[in-house]
Amino acid sequence: MSASRLYVLIPCAGTGSRAGGQGPKQYQRIAGRPMVEHTLEAFRSLKGVFAGVALVVSPDDADVGILLQRFPADGEHLFRVGGATRAATVRNGLRSLRQAGAGAHDWVLVHDAARCLVTPTQIEALIAACEHDAVGGLLAHRLADTLKVASPDGRVASTATRADKWLAQTPQMFRIGMLLDALERAGDAVTDEASAIEAVGLAPLLVPGSAQNFKLTYPEDFALANAILRSRKAQP
Repeated sequence: MSASRLYVLIPCAGTGSRAGGQGPKQYQRIAGRPMVEHTLEAFRSLKGVFAGVALVVSPDDADVGILLQRFPADGEHLFRVGGATRAATVRNGLRSLRQAGAGAHDWVLVHDAARCLVTPTQIEALIAACEHDAVGGLLAHRLADTLKVASPDGRVASTATRADKWLAQTPQMFRIGMLLDALERAGDAVTDEASAIEAVGLAPLLVPGSAQNFKLTYPEDFALANAILRSRKAQP
């Protein structure tokens, strides 16, 4: 590992309106546990790797203390500074990490609460690829499907080449100071951290991820995630 410390920041302030169900999707149960608990466990299992793991929730979140009774444990932080957008939530969370003692040169792995299928092996691969990189990078999955561009009336306007297309995933790993500066410049329009880094003229590294590291968004995603998690538990 590099001399810089590693932190984890999990934005967990969304409402999950597209997922259906009652309440924020990050607290819906999958394989018997709240979704975000599976997410946390992927990082908790890498003992000794991270200087801190932070969960960023909305100021009025009444669920986290009830549903995640083991959080925060030692080395973990609960920040009630979630904003109206993902970018605002991450930006506020980074500021809170700095106030908690993280340095500008330390690394942060920002990971979606709704990507509860990420594995410790994938996290380790990202760290190994990025810890000596000048910029940092993200897990991503090479696009396998044919990509269509739509016209305003919902018809195919063209077919785009897929040879150089990747689906952005998380974690996304960057220096805390660099990322905070990029997010402050980019504003709330960016939908991931790599976009903010790109906006200041830098090129994040693409690190191959997995098709299973998808973001749970729609109701059918929950059934698939449930099946995957249960199959993992059944493996010897």
